[in-house]
Amino acid sequence: MKQHMHHSRRHFLAQLAATAGLGAGGTLSAFERAMAATSPREDDRILVVFELSGGNDGLNTVVPYTNEHYYRQRPNLGIRPKEVLKLDDTWGLNPGLVGFNRLWDQGQLAIVHGCGYERPSFSHFTSMAYWHTAAPNSGSEHGWIGRLADAMAPEPEPGFIVNVDVVQSLAVKSRLHTPVVFDEPAGFQRKGYFETRELLDAVGTEAGSNETLAFLNSVAQGARSSSAQVRAAWSAYKSPVDYGLVPLQLPKIAACIEAGLPARLYYAAFRNNAFDTHVQQRDLHQRLLTYAADALHGFLRDLERIGAADRVTVLVFSEFGRRVPENANLGSDHGTANVMFLAGSGVKGGHYGEPPALDKLNADDNLEFTTDFRRVYASVIDSWLKPGVAAQVLGGEFPTLPLIA
Repeated sequence: MKQHMHHSRRHFLAQLAATAGLGAGGTLSAFERAMAATSPREDDRILVVFELSGGNDGLNTVVPYTNEHYYRQRPNLGIRPKEVLKLDDTWGLNPGLVGFNRLWDQGQLAIVHGCGYERPSFSHFTSMAYWHTAAPNSGSEHGWIGRLADAMAPEPEPGFIVNVDVVQSLAVKSRLHTPVVFDEPAGFQRKGYFETRELLDAVGTEAGSNETLAFLNSVAQGARSSSAQVRAAWSAYKSPVDYGLVPLQLPKIAACIEAGLPARLYYAAFRNNAFDTHVQQRDLHQRLLTYAADALHGFLRDLERIGAADRVTVLVFSEFGRRVPENANLGSDHGTANVMFLAGSGVKGGHYGEPPALDKLNADDNLEFTTDFRRVYASVIDSWLKPGVAAQVLGGEFPTLPLIA
């Protein structure tokens, strides 16, 4: 592993120098040398957060296949016992979750039941904001990943957070750190007309005459250097691992990790409210889960290939679950409590949290949450990344779960 990491980092820096072309004679700029110096140590742990946008139906993801109330509420939508991928005598996975089933068999998948928060919102935008900021029914200017970065690295470190998306998520907004945000690695560079290229390349190189200008120059330098890093990492990345039909953004993250980027926190999503399955849910939902599970399983196997599996844990969540009864369109409407997943070789696989009672629904036919989702955040923060800072990051004490092996 050490030989591989050394080779990857050396190859990456060579690629970076060739790609950036900022210094005379092919040398790295001072800023890039600083970036290279912050390359992670081999024992540095990484968290990858993966969002299932749209409100994933937790009941048809982890199926209580022996519960009569489940089938009474979902006579058409319910997944039959002979179809589920059985985990034990009570629970089974949606048949599309073959990748997750393999992780479960290897002890690398933790399922946390009943995750939610008090006075839940049924708005995608509002509820996602609560999960992004870890501040339900209130608000925060910064995301929980951003605050976590500030606690882990009180001095700004270029490239500490990477967000693979077309726009920056609120979850990664930080007071101290500027996240690296990109969608297509090969095209990750400042946009502009050819005639303005020389001017755009000069942005951030002038001396800062005051604190504000110095900050803006630093951000511009970081953006330019980060784009060169990401393009070099993607150019060097070649993997034989099968990520399934829809790899999502996970190979891009694997490329950054293999190249030795200094990022400790990665954020990506299954986009476009894909899991908002109000109509004819059954086949669509299974297909979406197949894409997600195959991609995540492939990602973890790819980490094994590059010798980074023991450094990375993946957290999977959605902004809310679905209502228990099926609707008239053979779909499910916005609900409350849901399942969360933690995956990786450092995870202690199994069931966690108390499953909500299907025979004790609230007035809106929704599940009563049993596990504050911030308990999962706190468990990952204190047990995986930086012990003792969860309360600071989350704005309160939340009992942890033994999710990490």
